[in-house]
Amino acid sequence: MKNFHFKSIHFFTKRKQILLFFALIFSFALSAGNNFVRTDFRDETIYFVMTTRFYDGDADNNVQCWDAQSLNQGDPAWRGDFKGLIEKLDYIKALGFTAIWITPVVENASGYDYHGYHAFNFKKVDPRYESQDVSFQTLIDAVHAKGMKIILDIVLNHTGNFGEATLCPMFEKDYSADLSDINTSMKRIKNGILPDNYESLSASDQYQARLARMKNTDGQNHDVNNYWHHFGNFNWDDITCQWAQIAGDCVDLNTENPLVYNYLIDAYGQFIRMGVDGFRIDTGRHINRLVFNKAFIPAFQRIAHECGNDDFFIFSEICTRDRNFWYRNTAAMSTPFYTWKDSRNYDWTEDATYFQNTWIRGTSEEFLNNTNQRSCVQNYNDNVDTSIQPSSNNAFLNGNDYHAPDHSLHSGMNVIDFPMHWNFEDAKSAFRVACNGDYAYNDPTYNVVYVDSHDYAPDGAPEGQRFAKTQDVWAENLCLMYTFRGIPCVYYGSEIEFKKGYPIDKGPTIALKESGRAYYGGYISGTLHVNDFANYTNATGNVAVTLKHPLARHIQRLSQIRMAIPALRKGEYSTEGQQNNLAFKRRYVDATTDSYVCVAISESFTFNNVLNGTYVDAITGDTKVVSNNKLTVNVSGKGNMRVYVLNTVKTPAPGKIGVDGKYLYGTTPVIEDQGTYPDETEPLIGSSEEPETPQEPVLNIGEKAIFFEKPSNWGSNINVYIYYDNNGTVVKITKSWPGDAATKLGNNVYKYNFEGEITNWKVLFNDGSNQAPSSIGFDVVNGGYYTVNGLHHVIQPSVNAVNNIFSRGKFTVSSGQNVLHINSTVEGIYPMYSISGTVIKMLDIKRGQNAYYDIPKGIYLIDHQKVMIY
Repeated sequence: MKNFHFKSIHFFTKRKQILLFFALIFSFALSAGNNFVRTDFRDETIYFVMTTRFYDGDADNNVQCWDAQSLNQGDPAWRGDFKGLIEKLDYIKALGFTAIWITPVVENASGYDYHGYHAFNFKKVDPRYESQDVSFQTLIDAVHAKGMKIILDIVLNHTGNFGEATLCPMFEKDYSADLSDINTSMKRIKNGILPDNYESLSASDQYQARLARMKNTDGQNHDVNNYWHHFGNFNWDDITCQWAQIAGDCVDLNTENPLVYNYLIDAYGQFIRMGVDGFRIDTGRHINRLVFNKAFIPAFQRIAHECGNDDFFIFSEICTRDRNFWYRNTAAMSTPFYTWKDSRNYDWTEDATYFQNTWIRGTSEEFLNNTNQRSCVQNYNDNVDTSIQPSSNNAFLNGNDYHAPDHSLHSGMNVIDFPMHWNFEDAKSAFRVACNGDYAYNDPTYNVVYVDSHDYAPDGAPEGQRFAKTQDVWAENLCLMYTFRGIPCVYYGSEIEFKKGYPIDKGPTIALKESGRAYYGGYISGTLHVNDFANYTNATGNVAVTLKHPLARHIQRLSQIRMAIPALRKGEYSTEGQQNNLAFKRRYVDATTDSYVCVAISESFTFNNVLNGTYVDAITGDTKVVSNNKLTVNVSGKGNMRVYVLNTVKTPAPGKIGVDGKYLYGTTPVIEDQGTYPDETEPLIGSSEEPETPQEPVLNIGEKAIFFEKPSNWGSNINVYIYYDNNGTVVKITKSWPGDAATKLGNNVYKYNFEGEITNWKVLFNDGSNQAPSSIGFDVVNGGYYTVNGLHHVIQPSVNAVNNIFSRGKFTVSSGQNVLHINSTVEGIYPMYSISGTVIKMLDIKRGQNAYYDIPKGIYLIDHQKVMIY
C-alpha cells in the first residue's frame, strides 16, 4: 500500500507579489548565450513528456492501473512523477529545449488512466503525480527557476466514464487503500445515483450503469442539467463528431452549456493562476469553434491578463488525419479554421436555464431551438465551403521585405500543425503541404510542429508505430522543424529513436514497455551540469550516453542555431525560385532586429533575388559576398544543411554555431563514439551489455541461431528482422521493424537465437539507422555468420559443446563458454540454483534475448531444469 500525500490546490486571485516576480525573472529570462527576452512563444522549443512514463523520482507513489497488471509487472503504469520530472529538467535543457509540455494533471479514473486524459475531478491534481515534498506548484516553480516554461495539457471535450466530482459524483477515491485495486480504492457514494446492486453487476453492466447517469442511455433523464451530450450517432468527418462520444473512456461534455464551460474555465483557471505558461487543448476538433471563440479563449486570456501574463500561449490538437490542409475538403473540420475569429456575429447566451431540468436529445427540436447549440450548427453550416474562408499573408515575405503581421482576426488559439505532422513521412512532403496551405491559417509561424506524438506517427511512417523511418529521415525532418516557420516540438525519447517501430499505443492489450509509451527513465539516469540551453558538462551514467546519440547531438546544435538567429524563430518566409527543394529565405524585423537568412536542406540550391551583402554560414562559417542578388549554396548529405545569415547593422551574422556531427557538417560527417550504457538497470531491448571477455561465436548442438559481424561505424545495438513472403503477404518471425535485439558477443559480433523451422526466411540486420541488405533480406541459414555483404560462412555445432539446451514453455535456454543464453516469452526475476539448492544468481529476464556472462562452470537449475555452464 502506498501513502499518497494530497495537497489541495489553492485559488490565487492575487499572486503578483511572488508568482509574477518569479515568472518575470525566470520564465521570461534572458538566454545567457543569446541575449534575448523570450516573451514571444515562437522563441521556444518544446519537449513533450508523458509524465508517468518519463522519470521516476519517488518510488513510493508508483502504482499499477486497474487493467493490464500482469503485462506491466515491474513497470507500473503510474511510474514517472513530478519529482522525477524536476530531477531531469537539466537533461531537457541540455538538449536545448526551453519549454516542456506535460500530459494532463487532473485527477483521473479509468482502467488505464496513467496518461491523464480520463478526468474524474477537474479541480484536483492527481496525487499519484505528487510526493510528500513535491506538488504541482513545486514543479511549476522549478521549471521557471531553470529559465524554462511549462505547457499544461488540458481536456475540455470529455471526462472519463466514472463521473466527475462536481458534475456527476458517483465515487470517492480512497488514497489510503490499494489504488491498483478498483474494489478497494473506488468507494461508491452511498445513497448516490448508482443502483444499490451496482457491486453485483458484471463489469459491462457496471459501465452501462455509469454511462446512463451521464448520457441517459437507458431512456431515463438522469443528466437533468445536460452536462453531457445525449447524441449517439457519430461520424468522424462532420459536425456529429462534436456531439458524440469518441471512445468508451471519453464521455463527451456538452461544451455549449454555460454550466459546463464556466465550470471548466473555473477549474483550469486555477492552473493559470499557479503560473503555467500555456495550454495545449486536447481533442479540439470535437468542440465547435464558436465555443472556443465565445467562451474558452476569451476567458483564459482574461485570467492570464489578470495574472500579468499577456503572452499566455494556447494551442490545440485539431486532429485531421489527411494529407491535405483542408480536411475532407471541409473547412469547419480543418486545422487552419480554428485559428480565425468568426466572420459574423452569432447569437450566444450565458443563461443556463434552458439546459436545466430538461432533456436535450441531440439533433431533436430541443437541441436546435437552443441558442448556443443552434448557433454552433449554423457556424458549421456557414463554413463547410473552403473557398469562402479568409486568407492571410502573415507568414510570407513580400519579396525580401518583412511586413508587420495582422492578427486582428486571430481567434487567440493556435494549433498543432496536423497537416505537416501527417506528411512528415519525409521532409519534402511536410514542406509542400505547409507551403501550399499556409495562406489558410491566420499566422502559421505560431503553429506547433512535430513529427510524432503519443497518438500517431506520420501517415506512411507508418502511423501506428513510433517513427520507423531511417535515422537520416529523422535528421532531415528536424532540420526543417528548426529552421522553417513554426515552433518545434519533440516527443520524449525521439532524440534517440526510442522504441523505434514499436506500436505507439495498444491500450491494455500489450505491455507498456513493448509500446511507444515505454518508461524512459533508464536512459537518463546519471548526472550532468547545465551551463545554458544545449550547453552542458560533466555528464555521467546513462544520460551521458543518451546525450551523445546522433539525433540528440543534432537537436542540441539545431537548438543553438535557432536561438542565435531571430529569423529562424519568428521570420516570414519565401520559397521564390524553388521547385522541389527544401530551400527558403526568412526575415524578421523589429525595432532592434533585422535578421535575414537563406536555408538549404540536404541539397545544393541557388537563391535568386536575395539581398546583397556578406553572408556567413552557421554550419561551416563559410563567408560569401553577394553583389548580384544571387547566392549559391552547396550542401550534400541527407539531414545536412546550410544556413547563410546576412550580416546586418542591427543583427550581425553569428558565424559558425556549434560543433560538426553526423548530420550537420562541412565536407565530412563527424561520427562520435556514443559509448555504451554503463548502468545495468538501463532498460534496453534485449541483451545489450558488453561481455568483459569477448565470446567466440559458438552454435550448440540442437541450437538455432545466426551471427552478425557489424561494421565499426554502426551503432552498438543491433537488431534482427526476420520475415518471409506468403503469397504476397509479409509474415514476421521477429517483432515488427526494427525487429528483435541481438546479443553482443564482443569484437563487433552478435548472436540471435530463434525458434521454428526455416522456410524461405529472409533476414535484415540494422542498428536503427543503417541496415544490411538495403532491400530484400539475406537467406536465413542456421548457424549462418553474416556481414553486411551477406552470408560469410556457416558455424557448425561445436564438437566440444555440450548439448545443453532445453525449451520449457516460456524459456529456451542454452549455454556455452561461461555464457548463459535465455530466449524468453515472459519477464520477471527468476532464481538460478546450484545443484545443492543454493541461489547463485537472480536472473532479471526480459522478453526476447537475454545473455549472462562470466558464470562459473557447473551444473545449475533454472525453472526446474538442469543447465550446464562450461
